[in-house]
Amino acid sequence: MDRQRFGRSVRALRQRLGWRQEDLAARCGVSQTTVSRVERGVLAGTSLGAVERLVIALGGELDVRVRWRGEELDRLLDSVHAAIGERVVEVLSGLGWECAVEVTFDIRGERGSVDVMAWHPPTGRLLVVESKSVVPDLQQMLGSLDRKVRLAREIAARRGWPATGVARAVVMAGTPANRARVARFGATLRTVLPTDGRALCHWLAQPDGPDPAALWFITDRRVMTAIKRRRVRPKRRAGQAEGPSASVSVGQGVRPQPAARTSARTGARIR
Repeated sequence: MDRQRFGRSVRALRQRLGWRQEDLAARCGVSQTTVSRVERGVLAGTSLGAVERLVIALGGELDVRVRWRGEELDRLLDSVHAAIGERVVEVLSGLGWECAVEVTFDIRGERGSVDVMAWHPPTGRLLVVESKSVVPDLQQMLGSLDRKVRLAREIAARRGWPATGVARAVVMAGTPANRARVARFGATLRTVLPTDGRALCHWLAQPDGPDPAALWFITDRRVMTAIKRRRVRPKRRAGQAEGPSASVSVGQGVRPQPAARTSARTGARIR
């Protein structure tokens, strides 16, 4: 990050609005000294959350990126995402859906990409899938999904897929951490995504009735294996006996898992 340029950008936006540093500080719940330090590019000691609040208050959007060894970081991050997408496509293709992955769009200035878009030729139903390896910022995720669903008919029409309806699904890796975080936001998610993975799979086999909005946990072996490869395990001391702690990720406890069942129609493991 070019910290000096970042600081100048914050100052320029503040001055464009005609605000003093005190005005911006009051809107973000930080001190005037913090605003001054940020504008001078001195970010040490200032939380990322505080910096983001400053940018949002100015009408901007904070985009923080990590670069590492060219494209190797992308491959590292995409391994779980790719495994989830592959499993979703396998299930959908087996049920007669036509699938496309990473479908980019640029419609009236709205740009983005759909992780998986599927079309059911006999019924004309569309499915928009957002796949996540971890539970992200919920507001951003749901807002992005809503935008893609809104544009889905136009995106599909450009592929020659006439749509009679649009279903949506957020597909996540079924890890204990993901399930726990989803549980914390249960009321919100149940309102926006009331259908579970089991009900979604039944609908996919025979798409009739209302278009579902679903939250689907994937526990496919390839997905879970990709996650395990990313975990950091504590080093065992010399002479330390092999035990349960040797197979537990740092910062993650052991939680009992319910037995998985296999859907007779889709072959997907459902919890």
